[in-house]
Amino acid sequence: MIKTAEVVIIGGGISGLSIAYNLANKGVKDVVVLEKSYLASGSTGRCGAGIRQQWGTEMNCRLAKLSCDFFENAKEELEYDGDIEFKQGGYLILSSTEREHEQFKKNVAFQNSLGIPSKLLTLDEAKEIVPFLNTDGLVSATYCKKDGHLNPFYTTEAYAKAAERLGVKIYKFTEVIDIIVENGKIKGVKTNKGDISTNIVVNAAGGYSQVIADMAGVDIPVYSERHQILVTEPIEPILGPMVMSFSLNLYCQQVPHGGIIMGRGDENEPRDFRVTSGWHFLDEMTKTITKILPPLKNVRIIRQWAGLYNITPDRQPILGPVDEVEGFYLAVGFSGHGFMFGPATGILMAEKILGEETTLPIDMLHLNRFE
Repeated sequence: MIKTAEVVIIGGGISGLSIAYNLANKGVKDVVVLEKSYLASGSTGRCGAGIRQQWGTEMNCRLAKLSCDFFENAKEELEYDGDIEFKQGGYLILSSTEREHEQFKKNVAFQNSLGIPSKLLTLDEAKEIVPFLNTDGLVSATYCKKDGHLNPFYTTEAYAKAAERLGVKIYKFTEVIDIIVENGKIKGVKTNKGDISTNIVVNAAGGYSQVIADMAGVDIPVYSERHQILVTEPIEPILGPMVMSFSLNLYCQQVPHGGIIMGRGDENEPRDFRVTSGWHFLDEMTKTITKILPPLKNVRIIRQWAGLYNITPDRQPILGPVDEVEGFYLAVGFSGHGFMFGPATGILMAEKILGEETTLPIDMLHLNRFE
């Protein structure tokens, strides 16, 4: 392990590796990524890996659009010799109340103003996209054909290989045990395999971001919460888009190998670091999804798992420097959307660290907004 670095990034998921790649691509030497397990072992590798640009806030729309534009050319940009499996089958988002329908109308108009090609659909139009959709109790839907799904492991590997070609050092199975701060300035990190002197540390530790922040003496208003997911046996292609509903609490996507990934939230999930699986999720998920997509009643479940959402009070990420500790940067609190924002995170954080004007204004995502 090297003893000194210009920048040390903690976290080997898509956020950390995207930041590392973008810094190295801008000419920064001696960038180090520290990951306590294998790459994408945390939230990145456990997520549903959906990519949507249909949001109700300008910041999320812009982050998602910037990321989606990158994903469309990521194989070439990152010179990846594999396939990141970017399937742009769209997102079909269902409304089940008049209030939700009215909000969707406003959302689509707003998204269109930002260059996002979303559309408001009638239920008949929605059934043209998913013929076996059960529209009982639904009001309308929105659809954006450029939304889609990626393979999170291949995407992370593509970033990692590109970063390493540019000189980034990636240390796997290397756990950070402390961050050295002297007189309010970052001086280095301690790991279970030795120490690295540095003046810049980036916290991109996902579900463990608060643990890392605590090491630097920084209190960040986030908590981690388990979110569960399952996948079925591979079947013939039947589902083009991601089907999603906020009010019905579901998302469902068929991935390239034929399996169908699905998940839902639960306000009673534990706020800690457990990533165990529970029967209650399995029961509720199957009831919910088979009502909306009845043919799935006959499909067998292969496995279920869980990952951590790192959640902020406003469900927006925290991006940028920490005023109290010079050289300490945060890319945390993505509240379940870190993977789809990964490319934007890398671009914006690299620009911020280098003191450049950022591609998107991100001052509103600074930690101090919670004061």
